[in-house]
Amino acid sequence: MRRASMVFTSWSASLWAMSTRVVKRAYKYRFYPTPEQAAELARTFGCVRLVYNKALQARSEAWTLRQERVNYNATSALLTGWKKTDELAFLNEVGSVPLQQALRHLQVAFTNFWAKRAKYPTFKSKKKSRRSAEYTISAFRWRDGRLTLAKMTAPLDIAWSRPLPEGAAPSTVTVSQDAAGRWFVSLLCDDRIEQTPAVHAAVGIDAGLDSLLILSTGEKITNPRHERADRKALAKAQRAMAKKEKGSANRAKARLKVARVHARITDRRRDMLHKLTTRLVRENQTLVIEDLTVRNMVKNHSLARAISDAAWRQFRTMLEYKAAWHSRELIVVDRWFPSSKLCSTCGALAERMPLNIRSWTCRCGTVHDRDVNAARNNLAEGLSVAACGGGVRPQRGNLRSGQPTMKQENPRATKGIPVL
Repeated sequence: MRRASMVFTSWSASLWAMSTRVVKRAYKYRFYPTPEQAAELARTFGCVRLVYNKALQARSEAWTLRQERVNYNATSALLTGWKKTDELAFLNEVGSVPLQQALRHLQVAFTNFWAKRAKYPTFKSKKKSRRSAEYTISAFRWRDGRLTLAKMTAPLDIAWSRPLPEGAAPSTVTVSQDAAGRWFVSLLCDDRIEQTPAVHAAVGIDAGLDSLLILSTGEKITNPRHERADRKALAKAQRAMAKKEKGSANRAKARLKVARVHARITDRRRDMLHKLTTRLVRENQTLVIEDLTVRNMVKNHSLARAISDAAWRQFRTMLEYKAAWHSRELIVVDRWFPSSKLCSTCGALAERMPLNIRSWTCRCGTVHDRDVNAARNNLAEGLSVAACGGGVRPQRGNLRSGQPTMKQENPRATKGIPVL
C-alpha cells in the first residue's frame, strides 16, 4: 500500500511538472520613494545616461577615426578611468552596477545593429529617454519581502498590487520613473506558468480600425479608441502647456498634466490588450495573424493616429510570448497574401478592393464582409502552409521603394489564382 502511494505521488508530481512551464517573468509594481531615495535615484538615472552616451561616443569615434571596434570590456575600462578624473568623480557617488549595466545594454544595442535587427544606437536624451536603472543581485538586498537598493539604508515602499510567486526571489531589479512622475520597480524572477489545457480550436485574426480585431468565427472586437476618448482632455492640457514660458516651473507642472493624460490612455490600452490576448490564447490552440508593417503604415498621415492608438505591434508582442508560455501555435501569414481580395468560399481573386469597400459579392454568389473574409483566408492560409510547408513567416526583404505604405498584394502571392 505504501509503495502504491509513493508511485501515485511520484506520478502526480510528474504530471504537475508537465503542466507547468518555468519562465523568467517580470513583476512590475509602483513604489513611493522618500525624498532621499528619490534624489539618489535621480542622480543614478543621470549617471547612467551620461555613461551610456560617453561610451557610445567613444565607440563611434574609434570606428570613424581608426576603424576599431570597441567592445564591452574596453568601455568598462574607460569607465574606471572616468571615475578617477576630477570632472567625473561624481560617478563614484552612485552604485557601480547600474553603470556597468548601461554598458552591457549598449553592447546589446550594437550586437543588434550588426545583426541588422536594429538601427545604429542613438544618444539618450534627458527629456525624451526613459529614466531607468538596472540592479543585478549584487546591488540590492531582498529579505522578508523587502527590497533595499545599493547606496540606500531604507527599503523601498512598494505597493504590492499582486503577490510574487511563492518562494521566488528577484534576480534583477529595474527602477524607473515615467513621464507622469510615477515610480516603478520591476522584479525579474523565475515563475511557473500553469499550462492551459489543450484545445482543438483554431482562429484567424484580422486587424482593423473600425473593429480592433476581426476573428474568423465572425466575431468583431470593438475598438475602444482610448486616445479618442481622452482627446479633449489631452488637447486642453496641451494648450495650457503651450501658453507657459519655456523653462519655467509652471511649464513643468503643465507638462506633468499632459503626461498624466498620456499615462491614463496607455494604462487602459495595455490592460485591454492583456485581457484580450489572454482570452484568445486560452480559447484557441492555433492562432493565425498577418504580418503588418506598422512602422510603414503610420507614414500615412490620415491614419497614423488611429493606427498608433490600435497598438497592433503591442498586441502581437503579447500574443507571441503568451502563446509560447501556454504551448500554443502562433502562425504569421506573409504580408503580401491577398486576404481581403480572395474569396474564402471558391478561391477566386477580386481584381480591385479599395479600402472603402467593406462588403462585396463574389461571382459564386457569396456575399463577404471584407474583414471577416480576410480573417478566414488568414486562417486557411496559415493552416495549409503550416501543414504543407512554406514561407508564411514574415519576409522582411520584400519591401520595395515606391510601394504604398498600406497593405498590397505581391504578384507572386496571387500567381495561379483565378481573377474575377
